[in-house]
Amino acid sequence: MSSNDINENQLKYLTGFGNDFQSEDPRCPRALPEGQNTPQTCPYGLYAESMNGSSFTAPRGTNKRAWFYRIRPSVCHGPFTKYEQPFLTDNWHAFPASPNHPRWQPFLLPKDTDNVDFVDGLRTLAGAGSAKDRRGCAIHIYVCNQSMGDRAFYNSDGDFLIVPQQGELNILTEFGRMVVAPGEVCVIQQGMRFHVAVDGPSRGYILETFEGHFRLPDLGLIGANGLANPRDFLTPVALYEDRDELPDYELINKFGGSLFEAHQNHSPFDVVAWHGNYVPYKYDLRKFVPVNTVARDYCDPTVFTVLTAPSGINGGPAVADFLAISERWEVTENTFRPSYFHRNCAVEFMGKITDSPSQSATGALPGGIQPGGAQMTAYETAHGPSANATEHAFREELKPTKVFQDTLVFFFLSPLNLTLTAFGQSGCGVYDDSMHESWIGIKKHFNPTKRELALPTTV
Repeated sequence: MSSNDINENQLKYLTGFGNDFQSEDPRCPRALPEGQNTPQTCPYGLYAESMNGSSFTAPRGTNKRAWFYRIRPSVCHGPFTKYEQPFLTDNWHAFPASPNHPRWQPFLLPKDTDNVDFVDGLRTLAGAGSAKDRRGCAIHIYVCNQSMGDRAFYNSDGDFLIVPQQGELNILTEFGRMVVAPGEVCVIQQGMRFHVAVDGPSRGYILETFEGHFRLPDLGLIGANGLANPRDFLTPVALYEDRDELPDYELINKFGGSLFEAHQNHSPFDVVAWHGNYVPYKYDLRKFVPVNTVARDYCDPTVFTVLTAPSGINGGPAVADFLAISERWEVTENTFRPSYFHRNCAVEFMGKITDSPSQSATGALPGGIQPGGAQMTAYETAHGPSANATEHAFREELKPTKVFQDTLVFFFLSPLNLTLTAFGQSGCGVYDDSMHESWIGIKKHFNPTKRELALPTTV
C-alpha cells in the first residue's frame, strides 16, 4: 500500500483540542461497542483496553485517552529485562554544558554490511532534565538500514516528534499505519507501540519531551488562519494484525532513560477498533502557511512554529518548540533581510532536510550545514548571519525575492540547558567545532563623521 493510498483513508486530526475520533478495521464492521466502553463481552470476542496520556483529573481540554478493542490485551508478554543499546542514553549529566556552537556534518549511515533497525539506530545527541523526573527533553537522531522485523517499540518516558531526512518510514502503530516521508513529520505519543519498516538507508531527527504533549501554538493576534492548519494533521485508521504462535516477538520499552525488552508469541498490533483523542499523527510541512513581514524589519522566529510542547507552568515557557522554515517571499523595504544578530534565552538546534545550492550561497543561515547534519546554539550565545551574508545584505537590491527555494530547515527550540552526550561530542565521528569561523570576517564599518554608510555595490 502506497503513502497516497493510506492518506486517502486517514482521518483528520485536530491536534490538542480534545476532539474524539473513532476508527474500526472494515473487515470487522461495528466492532466499536455502542453506548459504553466495556460491555460484558465486546463484539467479535475482543478485549477492551484504555490508554491515558494525561492524569485522570486533567481538565477536559487537555484530558487525553484512547480506548482499544483488541484481539489480546497488552498484558500478554513476559517480564522485562535490560536491553543494551549504548547510544540511546540520558548521560548528558556527566558532561559540562558549553556556550560554544557545536555543528555536525551529515550523520553517518550504517554500513551495507551492518543490519541496523530503528531501535538500534537511535543515538542521543543532547538533553536536559530527566526522564525519571518527567521534566525536560532530549534530541536524538536515528540511522538505520533495515526494518524492525518481529519487534515493536514504545516510549514510557514521553513523546517522539520524528523528522525524516532520508528514506521513507513505514510506521505501523496500534492505531493503524502511517507512511512518513522526508518533508513530513509525525508524533508518536507516550506509551504508543509502533514498528518501523524502511526500504534502504534512512536517517532523521527526533525531539523527545518528558512532560506534556505537543499541540498547535495559540495564534493570538494572527487570528484564525496561518501557520499549521488543524485540518492538515492526519491520524491512521484501524488496521489489525492477527499473527500468533510467533517464536519470539520482542517488545522494547524506553523507561526511565533506559531500554528494556520483553517477549511474547503474537503481534501487539491487533487493535480492531479504537476511539479517543490520544492518537499518533503526521503532518506535511509543505502545507505550513508562513507569516511574514510585508513592510519593514523581521519577525521573530516564533512565526515559524508548527508545534509546541507546553510545560506544566501556566503561562510559562514551553518545554520545546518545533519550527519549520521553507520557501516564502521576502518583500520588505529598507530592511536588513537576514535575521538580525541575536542572543536568545533558548537553545536552538537546527537541522536541514533538503537544500538548494543557490539558496545556500547566500549564507543567511550560518555554518553551512548539509542535509542530514545539524548545529546547535546555547542560550544567550550570540549568533546571526555569516560574514559573507552580512556584506551581501548591505548591498543587495531590495526587490521581492523568493527565499529557501527547494530548501527545508527546521529548529528544535528549548529554554532548557541542553548538554551534549558523549556521542554528540566525539562519539558520532562528524562533530565540527569550527562554526565560530562563520563570523570571523565581519568587517568594521563605523565612521563617526559620516552618518550614512556608503558601500560599493559588490563585495
